[in-house]
Amino acid sequence: MSSGGPPSAPRRAALAFILVTVTLDMLAFGIVIPVLPKLVLDFTGGSATSAAWWQGVFGTVFAVIQFFFAPVLGALSDRFGRRPVILVSAFGLSLDYALIALAPNLWWLLAGRIIAGFCSASISVPSAYIADVTPPENRAAAFGAIGAAFGVGFILGPFIGAQAGSVDPRLPFWIAGSLTLANFGYGLFVLPESLARARRAPFEWLKANPIGSALLIRRYPALWALFAVSVLSYLAHDSLPHTFFLYGNTRFGWDQRMVGYALVAVGVMSVIVQAGAIGPIVKALGEKRALYFGMGAGLASFALYGTAWSQWVVFAAIALGGFWGVWSAAAQTILSKTVAATEQGRLQGALASVRAACQVLLPRDPSRQTRSSGFSFSMPGKRLFSASSSAASAKSTSSSPIAVDVQYIRRAALATPRFSISRCSSWLTWPERRTPASESRALASAASVKWMFASDPSPVA
Repeated sequence: MSSGGPPSAPRRAALAFILVTVTLDMLAFGIVIPVLPKLVLDFTGGSATSAAWWQGVFGTVFAVIQFFFAPVLGALSDRFGRRPVILVSAFGLSLDYALIALAPNLWWLLAGRIIAGFCSASISVPSAYIADVTPPENRAAAFGAIGAAFGVGFILGPFIGAQAGSVDPRLPFWIAGSLTLANFGYGLFVLPESLARARRAPFEWLKANPIGSALLIRRYPALWALFAVSVLSYLAHDSLPHTFFLYGNTRFGWDQRMVGYALVAVGVMSVIVQAGAIGPIVKALGEKRALYFGMGAGLASFALYGTAWSQWVVFAAIALGGFWGVWSAAAQTILSKTVAATEQGRLQGALASVRAACQVLLPRDPSRQTRSSGFSFSMPGKRLFSASSSAASAKSTSSSPIAVDVQYIRRAALATPRFSISRCSSWLTWPERRTPASESRALASAASVKWMFASDPSPVA
């Protein structure tokens, strides 16, 4: 079991140091978000179709690289400490942004995204750092603070990138590179190491990969259950940026500016909750109830998105959805308490790998996001509503015994012929309470996931 580090002043100061590091890193990452599509469009000669295809390739390659290398960097941080991994990643990202700024063609951009995928796979290391320097009873608030640092970067970064991109489309990459280089210098001269040598574990390639991560999860029943919850929640949560523009435009006639305001509101609400509300909520409810509370908020938020009859309902959903972040901090706290101090890096690497796998599963063709999936009426919020079904499945899963049942996935595949993950070997169910109703829930979950990801939508059987 993990134990918190001593609550000394240097340890408390280390938390502030890592928050600065994460904020700078995310600020640089956010700066390039609004300008990379324009750069791709220029390289394709103005062809929107070709640019969309290349954007899909870049996004998929980035996620696949993270899927394979997040466990590697997590295990390396368990062996050599968190600080060296953070430093190498920051320096590598600074070189990557310079490479993209100088890129003469799409292949250079692709090389840059591969480097970025590898270096950004270290995104899990700050969470392991948090587990090193905070006692267990304070970890939920600390994980919330690091989530707020992510949010600040994603709110300010795109704004800065858009302003700089209006001057020169390559200027934001130089700014991002300068920030990550400054982050490297900050880490080199200021950031303390969090992992004592006595807590370090030997590096083994057999453990530093997605299969090794699965074996780690398998050793702890609590990990298996919470990782299953995480997959469903990530799939639901990450559907928002893939669908929101076309949803707002189709449902309410929103232009890019209005959608931008709404997404900024999403980020601001998330930062407010994660920076100030998570600690008190977890202390009041306890970690397990806080996890249920966050999942319930996410479920209600996406259900409101999907059924919104007025614009004010969307903003009510945004306000409610900010509390979804409570589940993540609570889950991270429970997970970090479950494994040994020598395995925190592997644990966080496994979580980052799972998140990347979910990104690969999400649709990359935005033109398909608002198609009807076999219903006789038009409902632009349908995929967001179906995302709430994944959140509901995750909430149910988090409070139920979990087992692998091959028959359920086969039945789900038969019920939904184009079920995108029907080749998976298992489905989640409740074996001790298997009834016709529970089977219906499993099939409904399969249908809802198919609803989100089928590239050629057709009626659900």
